[in-house]
Amino acid sequence: MSVANAKYSVLKPVIPYTGSIPGGLHPGEIIIIQGTVQPDADRFQIDLSCGGSTKPRSDVALHYSPCFKGSPCVRCNSLLQERWGQEETMPRLPYKCGASFETIILVHKDAFKVAVNGAHLLEYKHRVPLKRINTLSMSGKVQVQAIGYIPNSAIYSESGDLSVPYKGSILKGLSPGQHITIKGQISMYPHSFTVNLRNSRTENIALHLNPRMKSSTIVRNSYLNESWGQEERELVFFPFSSGDYFEILLLCQAHQFKLAVNGSHLFEFRHRVQDLSSIDQLEIMGDLELMDVKLW
Repeated sequence: MSVANAKYSVLKPVIPYTGSIPGGLHPGEIIIIQGTVQPDADRFQIDLSCGGSTKPRSDVALHYSPCFKGSPCVRCNSLLQERWGQEETMPRLPYKCGASFETIILVHKDAFKVAVNGAHLLEYKHRVPLKRINTLSMSGKVQVQAIGYIPNSAIYSESGDLSVPYKGSILKGLSPGQHITIKGQISMYPHSFTVNLRNSRTENIALHLNPRMKSSTIVRNSYLNESWGQEERELVFFPFSSGDYFEILLLCQAHQFKLAVNGSHLFEFRHRVQDLSSIDQLEIMGDLELMDVKLW
């Protein structure tokens, strides 16, 4: 995941590092930390705190510490009024001495969710209100290349930009009630373009959208178990024209997707993949220029 989408980033901070979080933390936001564990590391830590005071020490909402000696683990805790709470220990350690890593902290309204190198590691329930958290600190045997604060938009381009072909990751997969917005402009001499919602670990495509300009058709389908399903083509009107700006709104419901273009509803597509959380990648390619992609 790239920090190019960050609302704020810190590059190559000197460790130990303490810095303010501009605007604080809010549900849906993400902190990305890219770095390398030192070869002789015994531990390092990431602290999300309510200020940077050392005497008295500020409350720590999340103390996150990978430990390499003895029984390798990740320890989590909170400090309130200079007293540590009950420690939570994850007996799995996805970090390796001398190896690079990417830690992602996803901010939910009731918990932090942490992923390392693309795999979910742990969930830590809030013990301190989010609105109080305004400082991030790092210390220990670690080098950090970048710290990025990503706003509430949960699709991130692997290339860090909106160039086509576009491939974006959906960190926690889809769930009912979410919607994806795609804003762009059709090329002057278009043939077609494609939008795929897929599983990044397989060839499966849960939803394949293929607007074709010459036939004024939008083909919908799924590619599952190495086979295309039955196409759907019914359409009230065709909304795309060469050179025109467009806004696609794709709503994920419990049993179907609903799609609208420029504010007008076009069709529904019933889910052929029931595990919506497995849909973790968005692909866009073809004769268009992208201006914005978001998941809400």
